[in-house]
Amino acid sequence: MVGDQPVCPSQPLLRGALLLSQCLSSVFSQVPDPELLPTDPPKKPDPITSESVVFWGLRLWQVIAIFSVFVLAIIITLCCIFKCRIPRTKKEIEARNVQRQAAKKYANTLETVPPLNELTEIPGSAPDASAVQTVSEQVQTQSATSSQLSIVRVSEEQPGSLTLPETG
Repeated sequence: MVGDQPVCPSQPLLRGALLLSQCLSSVFSQVPDPELLPTDPPKKPDPITSESVVFWGLRLWQVIAIFSVFVLAIIITLCCIFKCRIPRTKKEIEARNVQRQAAKKYANTLETVPPLNELTEIPGSAPDASAVQTVSEQVQTQSATSSQLSIVRVSEEQPGSLTLPETG
């Protein structure tokens, strides 16, 4: 025989096994590890709609309505406390300006008015001669002086003929 080399019957078996192991190793190297396999992406949360329950079992539109009413109540309360009102017309603006000026004038007039105890008598106190007379006292003094003047005038015109009217 041409090449009298002894052929070992186990050699082709070894080659086949070697070839098989190389093929299997290349195939197994391509199979991914189950821990490294991609998992399903996380589920997206449900979109928020007006019917979504937000908290305390209330839906989103209910929470917005409650919050809006609360804010509106605060604004109305503050406007009432501070009397915030925007006038609508030029006429209203001018009327408010005239009203403010009249109020300032009235306040200045009140500052010049003397206190009440100087204007009237206090019951139980001693009457002062320097105290200001009330209107009724002024009328009484004027009527008394005018009646005395009329008697004096009559007596000057007819000095001796002062007659009393006859009764009966």
